[in-house]
Amino acid sequence: MNFLVDENLSPRVAELLAKAGHDAVHVRDLKATSAPDSTIMALAAADARVIISADTDFGALLAYARAKEPSVVLVREIVELRPPDMANVILGHLDVLEPHLRAGAIATFTATGIRVRALPLR
Repeated sequence: MNFLVDENLSPRVAELLAKAGHDAVHVRDLKATSAPDSTIMALAAADARVIISADTDFGALLAYARAKEPSVVLVREIVELRPPDMANVILGHLDVLEPHLRAGAIATFTATGIRVRALPLR
């Protein structure tokens, strides 16, 4: 899968996802540090990337626009994990999440599991 890791997460997460065989970049790699969320969404959509972020604003922006892309993986509740552990959690669930993310979804990691909502949000 193609990922865009938001600036509120370590660039190491992108490195680890790339090492696992995915096309993963950090916003820093795209010179988009401090860019508005709408710009991050446009960059992700243009390259068919899934945003990985701890920022819940992406869900609000997607709902407001009734957008079908980009997909977002929210890691707010597991943000305290070290980058290798976070990458492992994401990678460990991709077999289940990938079809949803390819179709357009927001996947939220919680302390007790994962919640997936299809896009567009209603």
